[in-house]
Amino acid sequence: MSGTLTLPRAARLNDGTEVRLRLLRRSDRAALLAFTTSLPEHDLLFLRIDISDPDVIDVWLDNIDLGGIVTIVAERDGRVLGYGSLHMANAQWSRHVGELRVLIGEELRGKGLGRALTEAIFAQALEHGIEKMVAQMTVDQKGAIATFEELGFHPEALLRDHVRDRAGEKHDLLVYAHEVAAFQSQLDAYGVTEAASG
Repeated sequence: MSGTLTLPRAARLNDGTEVRLRLLRRSDRAALLAFTTSLPEHDLLFLRIDISDPDVIDVWLDNIDLGGIVTIVAERDGRVLGYGSLHMANAQWSRHVGELRVLIGEELRGKGLGRALTEAIFAQALEHGIEKMVAQMTVDQKGAIATFEELGFHPEALLRDHVRDRAGEKHDLLVYAHEVAAFQSQLDAYGVTEAASG
């Protein structure tokens, strides 16, 4: 690997503004909770856990301390504006696979923050020996699907009626995947790694 996406670091967005990317800390609990509780209801419909619940935030932070999750937050003026998380598998037979989860606040969507967080999480995945990254989304999450496909993720599975939202409606679940080494090669080819690590 010719460099790493070092943290903390500034990330310039498509509108010319910057955010700071860094690892989530336990002291960020209040700021993270303020972010998650500000999200529209639709954003929370398909999440596996209720991230607007303070107890869930505490378990999340505990899992970071235990090494099961790596979370990178995007912040500006002390506010969390989005995050990317790498979730490591517990099963021995899938330790080489990590799951990527990214969530961006409404005000910064479509400005390249999802890409910046994904690149930073992939760098963390390499450091943790992850070989394959997967991401799951419902078919109506058009923006997320477009972003992941632009980054080179490819669909691996479509699970029919696999997700039930809070209203009890069933939805299909898409599973996308990307080889971590291939993603790093893609970044290196465009000079992203060197530019970000200086």
